[in-house]
Amino acid sequence: MSTTSRITVTAVAAAVGMTALAACGSSDGGSTDAKTVTLVSHDSFAVSKSVLAGFEKESGYQVKVVQSGDAGKAVNQAILSKGNPQGDVFFGIDNTLLSRGLKEDLFSPYKAQGLDNVPAELQLDKDRHRVTPLDYGDTCVNYDRAYFAQHKITPPETFDDLIKPEYKNLLVTENSATSSPGLAFQLGTIAKYGENGWQEYWKKLKANGVEVVNGWEQAYNERFSGSAAGKGKGDKPLVVSYASSPPVEVLGKKPEPKEAPTGVATGTCFRQIEFGGLLKGAKNAKGGKALLDFLLSKKFQEDVPLQMFVNPARTDAKVPALFTKYGATIDKPATVAPETITKNREQWIKQWSSLVLK
Repeated sequence: MSTTSRITVTAVAAAVGMTALAACGSSDGGSTDAKTVTLVSHDSFAVSKSVLAGFEKESGYQVKVVQSGDAGKAVNQAILSKGNPQGDVFFGIDNTLLSRGLKEDLFSPYKAQGLDNVPAELQLDKDRHRVTPLDYGDTCVNYDRAYFAQHKITPPETFDDLIKPEYKNLLVTENSATSSPGLAFQLGTIAKYGENGWQEYWKKLKANGVEVVNGWEQAYNERFSGSAAGKGKGDKPLVVSYASSPPVEVLGKKPEPKEAPTGVATGTCFRQIEFGGLLKGAKNAKGGKALLDFLLSKKFQEDVPLQMFVNPARTDAKVPALFTKYGATIDKPATVAPETITKNREQWIKQWSSLVLK
């Protein structure tokens, strides 16, 4: 919610956000004075120029953004620099990586304004408020409708489908060790096949030609044939992305099509929740708290769906019609209890790497 996290989550969204961020600050380091507040995030963080400018005008702070690759890489860098962080606030740690960030003591407690409008099930650190839930989304396999129509093949819908012969060599996913959607997809298979059965499933998926790349940007924008940003140059019609990715393929098109050119295999989804937190050792803790309040404000939350293509954490935030019309609603996403992820994550990643990458 990168995006995931974030999501997280699309190149178009990231491009829009980067336009805004370029106008509002650099990305070459932490806060340099009391009037600057620095946000550290994954590459898919995006915000409308006007929304960010509004915060800057109201608060008096100038926002700098440090983007550090995929969510997994960004969290790793935050851990390596803990005590002397790159910035004041971290955005984009999700439920697949949260326990690691908390164990490493990355965050200082702060209860952000507006938290009362966030459902309890999203508040995974509600007793200590070291992190604030900011958005959520479902990691799912996406498919290129044109490819399957042209080849007269029914698109897959479930994990079981992905190991069938008709989908051989069609799927690209992200590395569980370096990518939050990649790890979320692995966790989805663990939820489906159990702690003792997922390994056999991945053996079959590998035998069926799954391709693994380091992060979401490479998977979706370079390898996936259905990405508008990639201009159809990829040769994989199946990609691990998000239930909310199809709307980005429609954004800006006139007239709007009846359906998005990409679809979602709804039986392959895992729920991701993305958080933000005040980094311990922040040079501008006061500004960081103001920034967290902004990230949970209705103005930012209502900007989230068409910028990062994930759902806002606040229940009172309005969601644009385009987002709901073209995105897939997942009623029963796969989940794994946070404490189970905490206990097993590193072991599961090692097992996955040994099975799939060797």
